[in-house]
Amino acid sequence: MERYSPGGAAAQNAPAEAGLHARVLDDLGTAICGGELAPGAVLNIDELIDRYAVSRSVIREVLRVLASIGFIEARRRVGVMIRPANDWNVFDPQVIRWRLASAGRITQLRSITELRTAVEPHAAWLAAGRAGHDEASDLVGLAAKMWAAGKAGNEERFLRLDIEFHRRVLVASGNEMFVRLQDLVAEVLTGRHKHHLMPHHPSDEALQLHAEVAQAIQRHEGERARQAMVQLMEQAFDEMKSIWEQSAEPAGF
Repeated sequence: MERYSPGGAAAQNAPAEAGLHARVLDDLGTAICGGELAPGAVLNIDELIDRYAVSRSVIREVLRVLASIGFIEARRRVGVMIRPANDWNVFDPQVIRWRLASAGRITQLRSITELRTAVEPHAAWLAAGRAGHDEASDLVGLAAKMWAAGKAGNEERFLRLDIEFHRRVLVASGNEMFVRLQDLVAEVLTGRHKHHLMPHHPSDEALQLHAEVAQAIQRHEGERARQAMVQLMEQAFDEMKSIWEQSAEPAGF
């Protein structure tokens, strides 16, 4: 059985400071998602303590979080073992972030975009019937700000506005389960930007479609809102299609 024994001077000298828990968690999470820690590998707690220069309680808390999302399990007379990908909680925003930071980013991007294509058009349809006047007006205003940021080439501002736009559509749907997907959508939009999996400048089509979604919601035109969001998702697929085709990464987990 493979046993993981981490090392590396930088890791061994990692300072025990505020926020180290998050960095240890991110390091191990990314290693698991990227396959550096394969299913069946065993984590040695003492070696992790040495590697990250942290207390046993910090490592135990990190392992508790990893166990809660299905990454590891403790087995008697074996230790802490890495679980296969089909046991993971793939809806957890941390898992999405780690997968986007790993060699498996194309598979993650594909699957989450397919999920968004299934959910967000219906959320827009619901929002057209449920959004209040102020909610709808704010969406129209956001779309206008996105247009300005996109035309100005302000990528950071555009990303923030894009995340907020899709968050508000999910909230305006009035469906509490759709609302819970807002962090998931934010992670994938952030990941696309961070890992250069989207155009440097949004296309005029994408900018126009955001405006059409908002305007249709404001006019209570549910079917038009749904269709515009479908087109927006299809446009996102088209932007990423060449990336997927050029990748040698297999589909699925």
